[in-house]
Amino acid sequence: MPELPEVEVTRRGIEPVLAGRRLTRTVLRTPALRYPLPTDLDRRIAGRTLRGVGRRGKYLLLDFGNGHLLLHLGMSGSVRLVPAWRPAEKHDHVDLVFGTTALRLHDPRRFGALLWIDDDPAQHPLLAGLGIEPLAPAFTPQWLHAALKGRKTAIKPALMDAGLVVGIGNIYASESLFLAGIDPRRPAGGVSAQRLARLVPAIRKTLRAAIAAGGSSLRDFSHSDGELGYFQTRHRVYGREGLPCARCGSPIKAIRQGQRSTYFCPRCQR
Repeated sequence: MPELPEVEVTRRGIEPVLAGRRLTRTVLRTPALRYPLPTDLDRRIAGRTLRGVGRRGKYLLLDFGNGHLLLHLGMSGSVRLVPAWRPAEKHDHVDLVFGTTALRLHDPRRFGALLWIDDDPAQHPLLAGLGIEPLAPAFTPQWLHAALKGRKTAIKPALMDAGLVVGIGNIYASESLFLAGIDPRRPAGGVSAQRLARLVPAIRKTLRAAIAAGGSSLRDFSHSDGELGYFQTRHRVYGREGLPCARCGSPIKAIRQGQRSTYFCPRCQR
């Protein structure tokens, strides 16, 4: 599933090209993805100017002044900037046409979402319960220490709880914990302030590196220009079970946590 870095890379690819341009028309080729598509979309936004493209967690928010389009890429979705005349291919479900350019939503599994929001998007049910943004200034070791107090779940699943912190998916949780030298099995509420002082900057460093690398290309994810990310070539633990740790040479270990694979170095991470 595309996580925060992949969605942020997508946002950065879309906004410079489309912000300030007038939407000509919309094309809906399916009645529903994960939820029904807004059938009155043309009436709402045709002729309106896209003011900007924001992000909240793994959701994109296209601001048209009179409301927002909320876009989620689901498990395997992507959006690409293509010539408006280019014929649609299989699984190309939605086009937002801006003159000669179309923002095309491709979603083989149809787990994505495209919804219209009239009011404050922060109050929408899909966004209202989301936790803090890990790249926001408010995400500090002190904040995380207070938020984790009393939590018995392991630190790695806790970091992946979108109600606590948004956008730290499986890959980035494993990589951040390795960088901070923290055992992913350690109870979240028992992680010391000293360790959290390493973890918060490690999370930020990992996410920023992934954004700079264009994200991780897993399954069907690609950027708005069709290119693939390459952060997966920099993984230090994720997907490296049995391979030597880059720090100490010990074999990387893999376990299951919350139905997800966790990778770590049992010697470097305590």
